[in-house]
Amino acid sequence: MASGSSMPAARQGWGPMRAVGQWVGEVGQRIVDWICGLGGIALFSFWTVVWLLTRRPRRGTILSNFYQIGVLSLPVVALTGTFIGMVLAVQSYNQFRMLGLETRLGAVINMALVRELGPVLAATMLAGRVGSSMAAELGTMRVTEQIDALASMGVNPIHYLVVPRFLGCLVLIPMLTIMADFMGLVGGYFYSVLLLDIDRYYYLEYSARFVGWFDMLSGVFKTFFFGAAIALIGCHRGFNCDPGAEGVGRAATAAFVHSFVTILLLDLMLNIGLEGFYRLLWPEGPRIF
Repeated sequence: MASGSSMPAARQGWGPMRAVGQWVGEVGQRIVDWICGLGGIALFSFWTVVWLLTRRPRRGTILSNFYQIGVLSLPVVALTGTFIGMVLAVQSYNQFRMLGLETRLGAVINMALVRELGPVLAATMLAGRVGSSMAAELGTMRVTEQIDALASMGVNPIHYLVVPRFLGCLVLIPMLTIMADFMGLVGGYFYSVLLLDIDRYYYLEYSARFVGWFDMLSGVFKTFFFGAAIALIGCHRGFNCDPGAEGVGRAATAAFVHSFVTILLLDLMLNIGLEGFYRLLWPEGPRIF
């Protein structure tokens, strides 16, 4: 009787142990999938760079991708940059006015714009437009077996499909960020001078005094990494799209989400490195107030 009564108690303990084991197995599987995903995109990036350096893509494919990435993105980038500058002026004016420092508003707006908000928000907009479009287009080609058809004809899909898009993002996204910065500077200037009635001379004087070439170049420098990340993640998600229309939609969504997270991570790491380099050049730093 004693041995028989102990069996139900032992079986009752199997439920929680089995649940814990399943949870540990799911966590382990997610970690393995994450590591395999990192390895896959690293290998994909390696072959993209190899094909970029060893064989130049055709002019027709380059120009068409440059048009899709650069020219068609100008309106949304210009509009985004303009509103960024205006929003910074609106949000900063009351605090600076309480301190009696509204004439310094131009320095803060322009420095925050060219160093941080302009590059990050422009890259985010382009990740939504360009990265998702790449993933959806290449995902459709994967589902309809067009990529396999290219490989069967002796054409390397990475060289033909990925390299032109990667080159377009690498070259044009920094230029689009410069456009966004310019429109943000214009938007912040006109809103501050015309609507907030800040003295034009002091606005421009403090902007020129405290926003230098390092601030502008550091913001543009970060966008090369943002553009490369957007192109590689978008193309990789398209190449590894799941079957069906639902798989294409998931690939486009994952391309934007992963690109956005990568942009923020790269921005953090690059800012740490650039701030250290800036302190080596100018230990005291700028004094705005």
